[in-house]
Amino acid sequence: MAKNKPFAKKLRLLKKVKSNRRVPAWVMQRTNRTFVRHPKRRSWRRNKLKM
Repeated sequence: MAKNKPFAKKLRLLKKVKSNRRVPAWVMQRTNRTFVRHPKRRSWRRNKLKM
């Protein structure tokens, strides 16, 4: 990918980076571990982004 990206694309990538986090520990604790893994986690090797 190019070093110089359009600003809109950079914002979309930033949103994907933020959404690719694990479930916080306090959420697991509050829900008695019913939410252990994130249903929308994405791996950079397996799933590619449709940009």
